[in-house]
Amino acid sequence: MKLPAVTFHALQHTHVSVLINAGVDILTISRRLGHSKAAITLDVYGHLIGGTDEAAANAIAGVLK
Repeated sequence: MKLPAVTFHALQHTHVSVLINAGVDILTISRRLGHSKAAITLDVYGHLIGGTDEAAANAIAGVLK
């Protein structure tokens, strides 16, 4: 079976996607990628981070109970 050609960029994007989905924090991901600032990582991959507003609301709601 011949596998399709995969670029380094595609592998990196998949790697980051898996880490974000696993709940790894953006600072750790940024360091793994060698970005000088976490803001760079957020600019590129921030669209993959979901559900954070609901998690934040639940955290505050839990404290206020």
